[in-house]
Amino acid sequence: MNARFIDRESDRQLLNALRAQQPAHAPQVLVVSGLAGAGKTTLAAHWLHEHAEDFPDGQLYADLGGQIAEGENGPVPPTAVLEAFLVALGAPSVPTGTAQRSALWRSMTSGLRLAVLLDNAFTAAQVRPLLLGTPTGLTLVTSRSNLTGLRVDGASVHRLDGLPAESAVELLAIGGGTRVAREPTAAREVVRLCGRLPLAVALASAQLALRPHRSVSALADSLSSGRGAVDTLRVDGKAVMRTALDMSYDVLPDESRALYRRMGLLPSDRHDLSLLTGLAGDGEGTGDTEHAADIATHALVEANLLEEAGPSTYRFHDLVQPHARRLGEELEDSGGHERTLRRFVDWCLSTAASAESILTPSHRLPGYRLPVEGVPPTPLDGPEEALAWLDTHRNGLMGAVRHSAQVGWYASCWRLTDLIWPLFLRLRPSQMWIEAHRLGLEAARRSGSRQGQGRMLTSGAIGLRNAGRYPEAADWYRQALALATADDDIRQQAQALNGLGHISLLARRLDEARDHFEQALRLRESIGYRRGAALSRRRLGETALAGGDLATAAEQLRRAGTELDELGETFEATRVLALLGHVQDRCGDPAGVRRLQEALARFQVGDARSEHWEARCLEWLGQAAQSGGDHAESVRHYEAARDIFRRLSPGDAQRLDDRLPQP
Repeated sequence: MNARFIDRESDRQLLNALRAQQPAHAPQVLVVSGLAGAGKTTLAAHWLHEHAEDFPDGQLYADLGGQIAEGENGPVPPTAVLEAFLVALGAPSVPTGTAQRSALWRSMTSGLRLAVLLDNAFTAAQVRPLLLGTPTGLTLVTSRSNLTGLRVDGASVHRLDGLPAESAVELLAIGGGTRVAREPTAAREVVRLCGRLPLAVALASAQLALRPHRSVSALADSLSSGRGAVDTLRVDGKAVMRTALDMSYDVLPDESRALYRRMGLLPSDRHDLSLLTGLAGDGEGTGDTEHAADIATHALVEANLLEEAGPSTYRFHDLVQPHARRLGEELEDSGGHERTLRRFVDWCLSTAASAESILTPSHRLPGYRLPVEGVPPTPLDGPEEALAWLDTHRNGLMGAVRHSAQVGWYASCWRLTDLIWPLFLRLRPSQMWIEAHRLGLEAARRSGSRQGQGRMLTSGAIGLRNAGRYPEAADWYRQALALATADDDIRQQAQALNGLGHISLLARRLDEARDHFEQALRLRESIGYRRGAALSRRRLGETALAGGDLATAAEQLRRAGTELDELGETFEATRVLALLGHVQDRCGDPAGVRRLQEALARFQVGDARSEHWEARCLEWLGQAAQSGGDHAESVRHYEAARDIFRRLSPGDAQRLDDRLPQP
């Protein structure tokens, strides 16, 4: 990628000028448009890197999928991008509608010096809900189209053309060496045929590097007589790209060509080296499979057909993946198709199982067995790496779930959905959560797994509940309860009852919520499930608090906190500590403020870090100071809570504004 970033000095200076011309009081929006392969993303990324000091609050990136081929899922909806951005900024909950998410996004980013790169945009309408609403930040958009509609939002548009001829020849010389200097006319013809597009020229350069005895004239002749017409090249560059890709493929070693075709068949946008090793090890050859896969992958990278996306992680360029898929579909027989995709799904299962064991070990399904001869998992070193792997490969994991459902691998479908629970729990991709569990539930039913049905119903109901679909979530919980009752599965019965209680609590049906939580508590205590019992007691405490029964709330929360402390559940125990402190303060007990202060300190740093709960503690401390007649202290706490809520929850921030004295 870096090797292809040559020159572009005039483009960088023009972006600087466009940014300087924008009104200081208006949101900053820049659009870089151009043909496929022009280097829009590379230019945008380098330019933002050069200006990193201007954005101390960080940078966010999203691929909007505007270059996805027909027949696939199409461009990414703005509501999905907003969800990811809001979660990344620490929003404790994400609204369900696009307008509400956009409003929260603008509120949370207000005043931040933040850069957002929206890559591969499809339409102005797709981008508009994602724009920052503050002049202190910058939104940089790349697209194949000019997105003229964004001009009404104050956007400046820069069209990125091909490289200057001299720079394109310089790029060609990276692989062609002295041959380029010896044949200047042929070199200029090659870059002309490539449309001076960085990707096409880089691929031509790679051809010269891979065939050191080939002349530049021979390359020019081959390009001009390839399957694509020169006229097509002049219009949009597609033909020359296809010619260059075919040529790059043709000169690859046999092992690299086979790997390229198999990768093209996968419903994934990221590929780990461990997966590529599994794809290369099909039993047809001998020797060290891992070493052979590494060599085959290196050849693809050298030929610019594959890009490094991270340590031992690779991705196709947007234009390369359709080419690889076409060759895979044409040249791999049906048995090869199935074998390749089976290995991919098995790799997803095995690595997701590793991530689950690191992040949520108590979630592991009893008796679960991985495929005996599956692809070895990608090594994951600790919670951060496990969560990063799930985040990086979320599209591939969902692709594996979909493919398994389509071809009738029903056990793999629901088991993979179950294994990626930490992805749903930590990153909260609500649309993926619901879709995966719908497919998983149907797969569990088709495979005859009642255990799988129960898991899909209870986990899927949480996704529906988080999306605000309370009636549907309650229906899923009731189905899970009926299934668990028929199977005499006490733990699943309690899980379903606790879920029904939470929905009732959210709907303010307090008597109904209390009944559900009490039933769940009795069942969990009957089987010795201490953590579950403590969480049910916490919910009972919240229900009593909502109903004004402070004595009962304090008792339930005190017992829940003791149990969670003994189990080492730091975050859950700290949430209970804060709730108990608030209840005690409302009872007039001075110990309540001390508990709130202790909880506040825990939420600010360490394992229990949570801005949402930090703000809640500050608000409760403000209420305590107000009740005690300390006006200055109450204002100080309310203002601190409001400043946090402004980024996380505008509704809560407004409530704090109403408490504060008006200027």
